[in-house]
Amino acid sequence: MPRRIPLVIGHRGAPGYRPEHSRSSYDLALEMGVDAVEPDVVVSKDGVLVVRHENEISGTTDVASRSEFADRRTTKSIDGAELTGWFTEDFTWDELATLRCRERLPKLRPSSATFDDEQPILRLRDVLDLVRAGSLDRGREIGVVLEIKHATYFASLGWDVAALVASELDEAGWGRGELPLTIESFESTVLGRLQERGVAATYIYLLEAAGRPFDLAAAHGKSALTYRQTASPAGLDGLAGVVDGISVDKRMILAPDKLGRLTGPTPVVRDAHERGLRVFTWTCRPENAFLIGQFRTGRAPGAFGDWEAEWEVIRDADVDGVFVDHADLGVAFFRAV
Repeated sequence: MPRRIPLVIGHRGAPGYRPEHSRSSYDLALEMGVDAVEPDVVVSKDGVLVVRHENEISGTTDVASRSEFADRRTTKSIDGAELTGWFTEDFTWDELATLRCRERLPKLRPSSATFDDEQPILRLRDVLDLVRAGSLDRGREIGVVLEIKHATYFASLGWDVAALVASELDEAGWGRGELPLTIESFESTVLGRLQERGVAATYIYLLEAAGRPFDLAAAHGKSALTYRQTASPAGLDGLAGVVDGISVDKRMILAPDKLGRLTGPTPVVRDAHERGLRVFTWTCRPENAFLIGQFRTGRAPGAFGDWEAEWEVIRDADVDGVFVDHADLGVAFFRAV
């Protein structure tokens, strides 16, 4: 990966302007100058790696309006949470390919929603190929930060997600270390299985601000470390030499109090760096709805607040990578110094 610090990563492309994970979202992120883009992957009924934020797709596609798929609506438990909707694992890829992308946050991002129902959803291979082509077209190296979703859940359905990912990366020429690849997950076990398979990548362990990783909770119950315990000095000791870094919810750096006032930056970045671990953070967004309280301006959730002030704290914490929804703002801000 290009070692500009911090890396500016187009979170699902450029979803501040286009429906997330759509072709135009990725194309726009590349045009705006990001160092890498981040596709999330889930699995179809026939084992195709599909690029969607979640396996429940009613909020990001037109599936709910498709009468031929009405009988696929169901309720499932995904990583301990009950969800009702339409799920990728109940559709073949040929069926999924007929669906069209929709803006996940239409009230916050109405301009992006004007692109609804125009673009088909993508496979991992599509994103890998378009990033390779985009790198060649622009004469610069652009990376992929691949996030694996719900590996333990898909294993319960009979899918070895590590095997699927390793095979796809090998076939696409992305698994041998020749191209800038990062693999991340909230489940450390799938990262370990990919390392065992010899996939050459930077490995990043994603950490929520609260809760426990589902893979470890399923195996060990309440004795499994929480995400916060993992981010402590003792927890980071256990990650050193096992993964290359962590990616934390920005609240774990900013540490807002109950009134949304800044109390950070916390020592998590420093602690990780002392152990040779990189630190990414997610997600830098300019809208009031996503800023901590003291940086909001007015009451409109979709209006831009004082995002520069919040991002300055994150930048000054010395993070190694930031995920952004508005790729142009991220590139301009984090490349300004």
